[in-house]
Amino acid sequence: MTTTKNDVPEDSPSARPAPGAESRVDETPLEALASICSMLVVVVFIYAFMAQNFVIPSGSMEKTLLIGDHLVVDRITLAPPAKWMPLAYYREPRRGDVVVFIKPVADVVGGKPVYQYLVKRLIGLPGDRIHLVKGVVYLNGVAQPAPANGKTTDVPEYMQDFVDNFPSIPPTVDIGATEAWAVDFPNHVKDGDIVVPAGEYFMMGDNRDFSLDSRYWGFVPRANIVGRPLFNYWSFKATEADYDNTAPGARLKWMGHVALHFFSDTRWKRTFHVIH
Repeated sequence: MTTTKNDVPEDSPSARPAPGAESRVDETPLEALASICSMLVVVVFIYAFMAQNFVIPSGSMEKTLLIGDHLVVDRITLAPPAKWMPLAYYREPRRGDVVVFIKPVADVVGGKPVYQYLVKRLIGLPGDRIHLVKGVVYLNGVAQPAPANGKTTDVPEYMQDFVDNFPSIPPTVDIGATEAWAVDFPNHVKDGDIVVPAGEYFMMGDNRDFSLDSRYWGFVPRANIVGRPLFNYWSFKATEADYDNTAPGARLKWMGHVALHFFSDTRWKRTFHVIH
């Protein structure tokens, strides 16, 4: 048998793939779909159980958190320990933690109860005694410094006495308190202090003069605590009115505004800003 220099017998070593060489195998549509589904499962798992994004719609935590801050929230650390995830790190909430939680009292929207997610600072643990005198918070008899990043705001006239001196007067619906808290409030006042009951927590906004918090709607049960904010992944200049109006037309207008002013109104310095 004769061959030319360009003809190589099939059983010749030079016709075989070099050691370590990879042959290309095209992915089938079914395999591609399986890969996408796997990725979606991981993303949904992280979103639902480990981390979640939230946007700040009000100024009650200024200047720690600004309206338009978009937060990544750790949903594991403060969650009740789970046996199915033994390697995860858990701990109980601590004084000073910035906490995301479900508001213990529902708001009525369109005749239906709606439970909102809120972000406040944890001021009191179970058993703590709290009162305010001239705007200063006293915890177990010791005056507490104001939040380092707190913002002083002109207090609306109808809130002034209640904000500066608590619990010297009972909360009423007229000053923004819920009806249930106005009724339950006297049961927790002892010698001029509000006493935090077992299994519950007292929350306040860093912008204390302009924050509807535990002074107005009561304590937060342990089960309502969702997690703690880790950092801002994006911050965009906004006002409370931009988030209050949820009508479809208003939301479309807002989305257009964001698209047009994305670069000019993004607070770039707050990107990846860690929350303390």
